[in-house]
Amino acid sequence: MPTPTLFDETTSTTPLAGEARRGGARADLATRARGWLATLALPERVVPLAIVLAVVVVFAVGLRNEFVQWDDQVNLVENPHFRGLAPRHLAWMLTTTLMGHYIPVTWLSFGLDYVLWGMQPAGYHFTNLVLHAANAVLVYWLARRLLAAARPDTSEMALRAGAAVAALFFAIHPLRAESVAWATERRDVLSALLFLTCVLTYLRAASAESAGRWRLLTVSIVAFALSMLAKSIVMTLPLLLIVLDWYPLRRLSPVPSTWRGPETRRALLEKLPFVAVAVAGAAVSYWAVAHHDYFTPGTKYPLPSRIAMAFYSMVFYVSKTVLPTDLSPLYELPVRVDPSAPEFVLSAVATMLLSVTLVALAARWPAGLAAYAWYAIMLAPVGGLVHAGFQLAHDRYSYLSCLGFAVLVGGGVAWLVGAHASGRLRPPHFRASCAALGVLLTTLAALTWLQVQVWRDSESLWTHAMLVTPECSICHDNYGAAIVNRERKDPSDALIAIGHFLRALALKPDREKPYGGLGLALLQLNRPLDAEAPLRRAVAKFPTETGPLNNLGMALTQQGRFDEAVPFLRRAVALNERNVVARANLGGALAGLGRYDEAITEFRRAAEEQPFAPEPRIGLVLAYRDTGDVVEMRKHLTILRQLHPAAERDIVARHHL
Repeated sequence: MPTPTLFDETTSTTPLAGEARRGGARADLATRARGWLATLALPERVVPLAIVLAVVVVFAVGLRNEFVQWDDQVNLVENPHFRGLAPRHLAWMLTTTLMGHYIPVTWLSFGLDYVLWGMQPAGYHFTNLVLHAANAVLVYWLARRLLAAARPDTSEMALRAGAAVAALFFAIHPLRAESVAWATERRDVLSALLFLTCVLTYLRAASAESAGRWRLLTVSIVAFALSMLAKSIVMTLPLLLIVLDWYPLRRLSPVPSTWRGPETRRALLEKLPFVAVAVAGAAVSYWAVAHHDYFTPGTKYPLPSRIAMAFYSMVFYVSKTVLPTDLSPLYELPVRVDPSAPEFVLSAVATMLLSVTLVALAARWPAGLAAYAWYAIMLAPVGGLVHAGFQLAHDRYSYLSCLGFAVLVGGGVAWLVGAHASGRLRPPHFRASCAALGVLLTTLAALTWLQVQVWRDSESLWTHAMLVTPECSICHDNYGAAIVNRERKDPSDALIAIGHFLRALALKPDREKPYGGLGLALLQLNRPLDAEAPLRRAVAKFPTETGPLNNLGMALTQQGRFDEAVPFLRRAVALNERNVVARANLGGALAGLGRYDEAITEFRRAAEEQPFAPEPRIGLVLAYRDTGDVVEMRKHLTILRQLHPAAERDIVARHHL
């Protein structure tokens, strides 16, 4: 009995002659198409222009953003010292360590912004956008050089495609939103511009003849020094240059025992000027932070906790690069960092496994270890071993540290294009890869576009932060502050704000900041006696802050304790003579004591400072009423009616004028 078969044995698998000819023609056509694609030449300027266009499309929505209550108030809104480029402004920029930063180059850019735009937020955001777009172009040129050095046989088209994708992956990733959409983070994008210029010039010097090498190195050193003066996070650059010398430049062997040759010695000696700049800049940066006593106490977070924080940082930015969701302006440092907690143990294990794996693969895949080393070295100053601030991590710390990952993505794209052009990658697979890449970049762009809008104003920022990091005490505090600072408030707003201030205190009982907001919310509920205790606590902790002093003065004034209110209000005015509200409140307290001449003087000074503010006009109307000067009273009542009709109607009805 014959054995049955699965296929019809009588059907030949050999194609007919005509089919063979047609198949050969198709294969020949595909080969010619791949050859044409491999030699396709677009004008070099088209790619950078396309990158700039993509950046503008994604980030232009940020031009509508306001200044936010997250350092913008201190650095810009309430800071008159940077507003101009006169000698007194320049002297302040070159000497200030405001908020623990010595960044004179950044302050110069803000001074120029003020000359161009005044205090319009859109102008400051526009400058950030321009700088970020320039950085994206520099990343394109940097990635192109690195990819060419890594694989010299890569085709021109593959280099352009890989470098363009690297630049886009860097530029439109959601982690970039904080650095671009937040006005204060000018230091990030400006420092990066100078940093990238430094690295690019160094790469040119590495391949230049001896005659031009030192000229290029000098330019690179100057760019590094300016970058340090814009933001000192780049202080580890000399180590990054050694990584580049190892791979992809191959100027250094991975075995230190072989570093005795003349070429190696020259490569190392070239780093000495960079090291000198880095050490000097790091010393100044350390002094600026220590000068304000901003360093996190070692007694509160000892060395084991610092190591755990560093491991956490190593995993955090990789995870957010891969899955950029739930981004927040603040990932708050816990009250206590327990190295045995699951998130810290897992981070340590993941970091060590990844490190060992990449070292083991270094001979076959040196690019992976080089990108990882770049990442670790760049994060070192802000990873947690040396710590200042309230954060466990910040999105902005990824701006330059994750650059190597973008170049790796670009390298993968260059390989895909080269493999397709040579016929090693079948067209369907190539098309699927291109489609996946397009989906990835489009998704990143959409997420970034949404994240930029999170920074629209203080309320949108802290609403988002509170939702994605609900255990963040500062986020609840700042959200409550955004509510009580609304121009138009619902009666229930103060109650909602009180809930968030109490939540902030419950999460971190050792924080005193929420007491100031709690007192203000109670004032808005017409509960000055209840507001007094938290406001006194806030004043005791922050004696140089105008807000708590002014609000405590208001609470005492509303209780009729004018003599107690005056000293606090005078301190508030002395700290900020341009604070119209504090000066008007001082006038009100003086009027309550019957010292009308002093009160009218304060009201007039406040009105001269801000002619359109309602508080001084209301004070003048009531003071002249009490002194019987009807003419002056009606004059200021008329001005108030023209400027603030609702306020005029309210005061007339309340005081029967």
